[in-house]
Amino acid sequence: MTGAPPLPVLYSFRRCPYAMRARLALAVSGQAYELREVVLRNKPADMLAASPKGTVPVLVLPDGKVIEQSLDVMLWALRRSDPENWLAPAQASIDDMLALVSENDGAFKQHLDRYKYPNRYPQEPGGDAPQAFAETHRAEGARWLGRLDAMLAGGWLFGSRTSLADMAILPFVRQYAHTDATWFAAQDWPRLQAWLAGFEGSALYASVMHKHAVWQPLSNQ
Repeated sequence: MTGAPPLPVLYSFRRCPYAMRARLALAVSGQAYELREVVLRNKPADMLAASPKGTVPVLVLPDGKVIEQSLDVMLWALRRSDPENWLAPAQASIDDMLALVSENDGAFKQHLDRYKYPNRYPQEPGGDAPQAFAETHRAEGARWLGRLDAMLAGGWLFGSRTSLADMAILPFVRQYAHTDATWFAAQDWPRLQAWLAGFEGSALYASVMHKHAVWQPLSNQ
């Protein structure tokens, strides 16, 4: 009698927006996997052996293939099973979605990091005045969020139902919003704020945000 086949292994960190979006796609696809919660300041050797880049998420498949980028994890899961049609929104192509996600992961993420962690960039112009530096990058990020708010007329970025783009971008909007929740709530972004609130109140979000003990290899247990 043989045991159950091995599962894909996901190295993750609960609050990381990249890892969060990977878990969202895995969850909605119904893909079973082994979650290994890690501490980024003490990365396990097994994770680094699989992916020397040292960032999460990392998905290791049973055949040894390693998927190192969060968007690739999403696409892998959804191409196996996409019961809510995240890859086929009513008003866009997959290329449209990937282009929007690329903008999020590029310029917006740069502004988000500098808004949330201004003390990390003293070498950059204005970085020697962290509060003003943070406010400058908050304003630049706000331009992007205003654009998203306009796109949400149908409730979601590309129409009346969820898509990959929504779930790839929402974890980063969440991080921006929680940097200064009072300021965020005061902005004139009614659609964006409702979109984020709906996400954070969803069963899917709750299902991927359970707290897990930090994974330890068997040799350490």
